[in-house]
Amino acid sequence: MNITSEKLSNLELRIKLEIGENDYKERVDRQLKEYQHKATVPGFRKGMAPMGLIQRMYKSAIVADEVQNLLGENLYKYLDDEKLEILGSPLSNDEMTATPDFAKETSFTFYFDAALAPEVNIDWSKIDVKLTQVKVGAKDIDKQIDYITRQYGKFETPETIGEGDYVYGKVVELDKAGNEKEGGVQSFVSFELANVKDEEIRNSIIGKKAEEAVVFNMGKAFSAAEIERTLRIETAAAKKFKSDVRLTISGCSRITPHAIDAELFERVFPGEAIKDEAAFRKAIGKQIERANNEQSEILYVNQVRKALLDQFNAEVPEAFLKRWILSRSKDEKLTAEQLDAEWAEKYLPGIKWELIDGALNKIEPINPTHAEVVARIKELLGRNDSRQDGEDDAAYDKRLTEAAESIARDENNSRQLVDQLYVSKTFAMLKKQLKPEVEKVTAKEFETRAKGE
Repeated sequence: MNITSEKLSNLELRIKLEIGENDYKERVDRQLKEYQHKATVPGFRKGMAPMGLIQRMYKSAIVADEVQNLLGENLYKYLDDEKLEILGSPLSNDEMTATPDFAKETSFTFYFDAALAPEVNIDWSKIDVKLTQVKVGAKDIDKQIDYITRQYGKFETPETIGEGDYVYGKVVELDKAGNEKEGGVQSFVSFELANVKDEEIRNSIIGKKAEEAVVFNMGKAFSAAEIERTLRIETAAAKKFKSDVRLTISGCSRITPHAIDAELFERVFPGEAIKDEAAFRKAIGKQIERANNEQSEILYVNQVRKALLDQFNAEVPEAFLKRWILSRSKDEKLTAEQLDAEWAEKYLPGIKWELIDGALNKIEPINPTHAEVVARIKELLGRNDSRQDGEDDAAYDKRLTEAAESIARDENNSRQLVDQLYVSKTFAMLKKQLKPEVEKVTAKEFETRAKGE
């Protein structure tokens, strides 16, 4: 077999593969003999048909299969051997490649087009992105402790609604005359009574029981955001919703918060021997900080990524890539015209990031390895998996490893974890390169920045 390549432009390549009879003859002969031994041909005992007949019946199809196998094996081997970094995958050049006649010809020539990946240069000096972190204050810790005490609290379903209860029921929108509005909003709702901002309305609900009803103005009772969530309507409609409604109670629930005591400390932080509220608050603060730092890493990676995309100026083999996308698209309705129209916004950013990702991986590997994924899954399993009776260290480790391997092999189960590891490794590498200035902000300000990225 002879393989050569010709550079058509700075980033375009044409590969020529010449396959002769000597390249596939041994494979074809071996298969023909196997067919001869197994074939049942009328007029002959099984395995006794003459080779000439077997060749006429099967040879051209076997040659076609073996030539295709040789193409697949050697095309990518050539790219690897020549250390050619390509985008997408090679495409057959049907204009230059003649239709092979496997029954009559013995030598075949195939042409493939390929696109070389451009060199991506990253200028770190042009990237100025601060590492935004959330300040954890006493109010943040108070809020989290309130959430935790309710999470571990006592759940009840009292007959009568009390202050702070969760209320369930059906809301019906009323017209100005107080009747059910034709075509109006009707929705089964649930809300926390404490979220009702009008004291008079709140008091009118307290004391009610199942099947009883109360009429109030939705706009006075709730913010637009709460109306949107409670009634499950569009944001614009929620902002305009000022109607009276009739709420027919179906029930309520009550959570009595857990006391801040040793039992709660052990349930939230098992095995950490937290003795008092001060230590508990400190542990909660660290827990919030860890969660915030994960979000901070995601924001920083996204902001640097945007900066890298903004400075990207490498040449991209657009014509080839469009041809490649069309050839691989599962969307049968995708046309060249549609691809042209959506190229800049939908397709090009992803291609640029793939090239940037490749450049970053050359600096330091950031794509998670299988071993790293397994190790992370094993760590997570270990947090919630206790030893079985009589299980020693080796058996326990083996069981966790096997479970982690099984999960890692299923892409649907491990995809989110792989993405998290990718962000974590990318953040570590970017932080090493850029040494960013840290800026502490409030949770609200961080949320605003995260939305704008």
